[in-house]
Amino acid sequence: KFLEIGCADAFAARFVQQAVGELTAVDFDPIFIEDVKQRMNPKWPLNCFVHDMLKGPVPGTYHGIYALDVLEHIRPEDEHAFITNMLGSLDPHGIVVVGMPSLESQDYASPISRAGHVNCKSMPDLKSLLEQYFHNVFVFSMNDEMIHTGFYKMAQYLMALCCDRR
Repeated sequence: KFLEIGCADAFAARFVQQAVGELTAVDFDPIFIEDVKQRMNPKWPLNCFVHDMLKGPVPGTYHGIYALDVLEHIRPEDEHAFITNMLGSLDPHGIVVVGMPSLESQDYASPISRAGHVNCKSMPDLKSLLEQYFHNVFVFSMNDEMIHTGFYKMAQYLMALCCDRR
C-alpha cells in the first residue's frame, strides 16, 4: 500500500502500480485530481483525492510514501509540518522517497521554474533535513535520467531513500 504526495497529473502512477499492491495519490490542487479521475483507465484503478499535506496526515497507513518534485515548493518554515504529516501516514516500518531539483541546478532553471522553487536544497542539506526524521537516509544524484552516487554538486536532481524512522 503506497502513497504518492503531490501527484499532479499522476504521470508515474502506472509504473508504480506495477510494483505495488495498491496506490493512493493526493494533491492539494482539485484541478489536478479531477483531471486524473477523468483520465483514469479502469484497468489501472487509482485511489485519488484532494489533500493538503500542510493541514494533516493522509487518512490510513502506507508501507511506502513518495513525493517527487514537491518539497522544493514547500516553504522552509512549513517543512516540519509537511514531513510530520507525511510520517503520520507512514507504517512504522515504511519507507519514504523524496526527489527534488538540486540547489545547484537552479542556476540553469528557467525564471518561471525558479519562481516556484522556494526550497531547493544541496545534497548535504537534504540529507541533514531528512535525518531529523529517519535513522537511515541514502541520497542519490540524478542527471539525464541516470541515478548515481557521483559528485552531488553536478547533480540536476536529488533522490533520497529514507527508512527506519525516528
